[in-house]
Amino acid sequence: MFNFFRLSAGVTVLAFGIFAGLPLLNAATFNGQYYVPLAEFARANGFHISAETGHEDVLIKNNLRLVFDVNSAQAQIGGVNVRLSYPVAGDHGELLVSQLDVETALRPLIYAPKSSGRRITTICLDPGHGGKDTGNRVVGFLPHNEKTYTLALGLELKRQLALAGFHVIMTRTKDVFVELPDRPALANRDGADLFVSLHFNATPVDKAEIEGPETYCITPVGAASSNAHGESAEFGSSIGAEPTLANRCENKSLLLAYQVEKSLVTNLHANDRGVKRARFAVLRDATMPAILIEGGFMTHPVESKNIYSATYRREMAAAIVKAILAYQKLTAPPLPHRAG
Repeated sequence: MFNFFRLSAGVTVLAFGIFAGLPLLNAATFNGQYYVPLAEFARANGFHISAETGHEDVLIKNNLRLVFDVNSAQAQIGGVNVRLSYPVAGDHGELLVSQLDVETALRPLIYAPKSSGRRITTICLDPGHGGKDTGNRVVGFLPHNEKTYTLALGLELKRQLALAGFHVIMTRTKDVFVELPDRPALANRDGADLFVSLHFNATPVDKAEIEGPETYCITPVGAASSNAHGESAEFGSSIGAEPTLANRCENKSLLLAYQVEKSLVTNLHANDRGVKRARFAVLRDATMPAILIEGGFMTHPVESKNIYSATYRREMAAAIVKAILAYQKLTAPPLPHRAG
């Protein structure tokens, strides 16, 4: 039986369990979404709250820090920026986080997932754009097309993944256009364990300020995508919040995106633009964990030169390989012990 009472004007609160088997928490409803107090979430999950200058609530458990700010959907989990589906609500000293974000953002990243029972063997790489689709085009002394550098990164990443023992399939290996639905379809047909789409960003404004990688995974059912321009036509539109094939493994996609963003930022010393959500066509029809990497901005005066550098792309590929190996360690069964 739920116990209802009033938290503030327009907000109803009820007893609500954060996770199965854990103590009930008080949940508020805002615009039809359940919210739970961060303080109670912290107690139920073994965190303590630490007040830090510049932030509303910082939850700490062992070496894991969760950072939240009121009226912001930008959280920080273990040092990585993660875009929530809904802004943190409440007021100073009493913050609340949506139940959807607890289940689709916090829980998958805080608690180790169960082993899938199989190891990762096949990875599908999708170098974005190609052929008639140039992707972002930056014109300077020489024109630079996104499609050129996604393919170069994809080929280098394929080489490094093969050295690490993975079988790699690619949606394209030359300058050709592949229809968007055909990209995840290839991964599905060939039994890929992971799908990784490779892209580079651009901005028409603040070119000297906007830089850094961002990594996308599928949007949870019932939430809006976090990409600034909605469902970009560049990747195919899918307006609405209906379930997709990709939602079947959205938690693992989130964990993969998190590991990749963390590795890119750490190993490349790059600005962290965070883990974000979108229903891009190349993501929503994948039946395996799938992510889309925006490896940086071709319009930034420094980062663009890095993107055009084969040396930097090797470093980027190495960072992605490290992330995939870290993800595999978390989700796959250990290798059998070999005597002797």
